[in-house]
Amino acid sequence: MTARQPFEYVVLRVVPRVDRGESINAGVVVYSQALEFLGCRVHLDRDRLTALDPSADADLIDRALESVSDVCGNGPGAGPAAGEEIGRRFRWLTAPRSTAVQPGPVHTGLTADPGAELERLLRLLVLPR
Repeated sequence: MTARQPFEYVVLRVVPRVDRGESINAGVVVYSQALEFLGCRVHLDRDRLTALDPSADADLIDRALESVSDVCGNGPGAGPAAGEEIGRRFRWLTAPRSTAVQPGPVHTGLTADPGAELERLLRLLVLPR
């Protein structure tokens, strides 16, 4: 059994109208330096988004969430961040921004399996119950 190692995570929030400050959770980013892991899972609940702001552009927000996933996994939309090591990419993703997709505060924990932790956090904090 692998020893439990520290990890950090952040919940991605969709804030369709920054002036109102309302948000829905739409993703989780998990980083573990010790386990050399950076992963992201996203899920945009379009019904909840529409309830907050009927005029929100769900396709645009989906693309913004996909770009976060691309940065985590060095996907096609990663841009210059693709060349950075995973710790720098995590710090870049968790930096505050005033856009429709915003990171929440960074939290910490211990895990032996950051991939499983990512799935657990997605179910707990993002997916509809």
